[in-house]
Amino acid sequence: MKKLLTLLTLCLLAVSGYAQIPAAGGKMPDMNIGHIYGKLVDSEGKPLEFATVVVMKSTLDSATKQSKEIVVKAQTTGDNGEFDIKDLPVRAKLTLKISSVGFQTFNMPIDFTPPKIEGMTPGKAPDAAMMAKMMASFEKDLGKIKVENESKELDAVTVKATKALLEMDIDKKTFNVEKNIVTAGGTAIDVMRNIPTIQVDIDGNVKLRNASPTLFIDGRPTTLTLDQIPADVIEKVEVITNPSAKYDASGSMAGILNIVLKKNKQSGYNGMVMAGVDRLGGSNFMGNFNLRQNKFNLSLMAMNMRMRSTTEGYSERSSDIVGISTLTNQDIESKNKSLMSFGRLSLDYYLSKKTSFTIAGIIGGGQFKPSENLLITNTAGTVTTLSNRISENERQFKPLGFQLGFKKEFEKAGEELTMDFNFFGGTNSGNAVYNTNYLNAANQITGVQIQKNISTGSNRFMTFQTDYVRPLKNNGSLETGVRAQINSLSNKNDNSLKPVGSDVYNSISSASTNYESKNNVFAAYISLSGKVSNAFSYKAGLRAESSSYDGKLLNTGAQFSNNYPVSLFPSIFLSKDLTKTDQIQLSVTRRVNRPNFFQIIPFIDYSDSLNITRGNADLKPEFTTSGEISYSKSKGTGTFLTSVYYKYTNNLITRYLNQEVNPVSGKTDLINTYINANSSENYGAEITYTNKITKWWDFTANVNLYNSNINLENVENSTPQDAIWTAFGKINSNFNLKNKWVIQLSGDYQGKTNMPVTQNQGGGFSMSQAQSSSQGYIEPYYGVDLAIKKSFMKNDVASLTLSASDIFRTRGNTMVSSGEGFSQTYYRLTNPQMIKLNFSFRFGQMDAKLFRKNNNTSSMEGMQMQ
Repeated sequence: MKKLLTLLTLCLLAVSGYAQIPAAGGKMPDMNIGHIYGKLVDSEGKPLEFATVVVMKSTLDSATKQSKEIVVKAQTTGDNGEFDIKDLPVRAKLTLKISSVGFQTFNMPIDFTPPKIEGMTPGKAPDAAMMAKMMASFEKDLGKIKVENESKELDAVTVKATKALLEMDIDKKTFNVEKNIVTAGGTAIDVMRNIPTIQVDIDGNVKLRNASPTLFIDGRPTTLTLDQIPADVIEKVEVITNPSAKYDASGSMAGILNIVLKKNKQSGYNGMVMAGVDRLGGSNFMGNFNLRQNKFNLSLMAMNMRMRSTTEGYSERSSDIVGISTLTNQDIESKNKSLMSFGRLSLDYYLSKKTSFTIAGIIGGGQFKPSENLLITNTAGTVTTLSNRISENERQFKPLGFQLGFKKEFEKAGEELTMDFNFFGGTNSGNAVYNTNYLNAANQITGVQIQKNISTGSNRFMTFQTDYVRPLKNNGSLETGVRAQINSLSNKNDNSLKPVGSDVYNSISSASTNYESKNNVFAAYISLSGKVSNAFSYKAGLRAESSSYDGKLLNTGAQFSNNYPVSLFPSIFLSKDLTKTDQIQLSVTRRVNRPNFFQIIPFIDYSDSLNITRGNADLKPEFTTSGEISYSKSKGTGTFLTSVYYKYTNNLITRYLNQEVNPVSGKTDLINTYINANSSENYGAEITYTNKITKWWDFTANVNLYNSNINLENVENSTPQDAIWTAFGKINSNFNLKNKWVIQLSGDYQGKTNMPVTQNQGGGFSMSQAQSSSQGYIEPYYGVDLAIKKSFMKNDVASLTLSASDIFRTRGNTMVSSGEGFSQTYYRLTNPQMIKLNFSFRFGQMDAKLFRKNNNTSSMEGMQMQ
């Protein structure tokens, strides 16, 4: 009876507290007597088990003076989907939040305010009927709460609604690639083929506006290549056409591709296993597992890929060297067998809600076995000779990586300090044998020449970086940071030759490359961003950067070094909201590309007699100024983006074929080297459009029309190359049909264009032909890809995907080049009509039975720290 009287008294105090003057201290004390209960069901009315039910309270942050939400109580529903939460504060502003794997997040306010009771006056005790009404206001039966299924995809690592394909920021464009089914079982190269604005050639070389971009992973440079990154671990790709002062000023003039890997952000565990095969006998397997509970987040990923590749093609070269006219024709057949394994383990530890540490390790290994069969017909004057060159190569690499990270968030919202250390290194080895069989008119072998190449090498890539961000008024921020990059490479490449009629291998010291090199880059930057008004924003930055390199040829003792002084690289970005759906942006940046050790060493590499290369010790850095104006408009589910851009580079570093005396043979040959062209200009316009046209059809299109020109006025005996206007286009359609079927159809077209200036042209793994970007072009080609996906099992956790790429065999690549004393046409077609079949299975629970023994408070710490 005493307990009942006490409770009645508290209720009277609570009711009168809403209408009367607060008690001493200025506030009426809150009472934890609220009670809610109910049942969660899915769209079919079935109980929703293991769902997370959280009651949040809105309170004032004493540090920031802003409103924030904190967890009051939390529960996990049982097998029957019911929840029952007691002892809730009745005067606070409360919100009920419900989340579960594969379902949409559900929010609803909770209000314990007592109803107005007629006949009740202050100072007068209520009767029994009045008390019953007051008591009822503190106990709420929420009944059955229907939680809708997540209509979007559940990706391999984290649970979330699928984002729009294209997201705009002031200095980058983000493409979310989770929905792309053509890339299932593939690599990052397949992902790039399906991103608007990105061009991918037959060798997997990626171009951004006809130049090779720098590759980042999670915001940091990497020595991994795109074919070493599984497509299914990629969450999104950030395309940064005009990098700000935050990023390295040195590197590719084409900008940056930042690959963001999938991460676990939910309390609980989830993962995926996937396996697939292709028509050439290749296979792939990948699995990942993520666990986030309390203060720890653990991620494990492992993959194994057996890749098979075939290439067919031909080459025609005519040359006139020292008065001798020669016509060389080659029929080309190439195959590649590769095996690659890769694993990554990472652990995040949350010391507090605002401080976290990350440690990660990467280990892997791979083996590539390319082979090539060339039938060569050579006509010099009236004499024709036949030969058959068969090459067998084996290359191995063993990468190893280590990452450390620290992140500190301060009391002021948006203020943070990050520190990162990254190490990536490894070893590699190779063994190549080139058998050249000389034939007579009856295709009988008359002599055999054998060339062997044995190589070993290692690399170390280390970066130290720290960044600090401080929020300012008007939604602005001050960002600053420092960075040190230290790289070292070593390589031993020994060549030997057994001439026709000899049984002895002779070492060719002039064709053996043994070197060591070190490269250091030190940088600091500062960036200021903000808003002048609600519609106008800006971001301006300045980067200071210096670098040095040292190299040594071990077989000759020759040393090469250079120290580049501090250079300044400004950047500015302006954005204006014309309306709520229209925006215009302007950016201007300056960047540098310094010659690397391989481009500088004046050593003739004769390891491939059909592709003789030499460095140029007189190379200078190239500087590029880029400008871009963009306009975007959103309407409903559609986004339209158009950009015009201009890029000017002086002292452009480019490949160049020239006649020189071959020190090995003593004869004049075509040598592939590097030069500084006088300048280059690139300008064009690009249009991207994305839209969810209907509930079952979403569409993406991109068109890029551009002009590129390389000025060779400073190069003696060079043949001027006309500027080339070209077009690049790409479309992608996704059809979400009944019964969980999805069809994706995509295609791309590349018009006649210059060859990229910053990559090793022509030859892929065979390297059988040399091409020069300043002396040639690529003929037009197009391709069409198709994929079909079927999802099944509860919550669509399993799926089967059948894909076919280049279904019309039209992605053949024809490169045409000409210069002093030569002209050449080189055609290749790789892996046409490639068919892949992939199966994937996803699993996961959020605060499920595995963690039932944990108390409610600790089980929600992970959610509060997101």
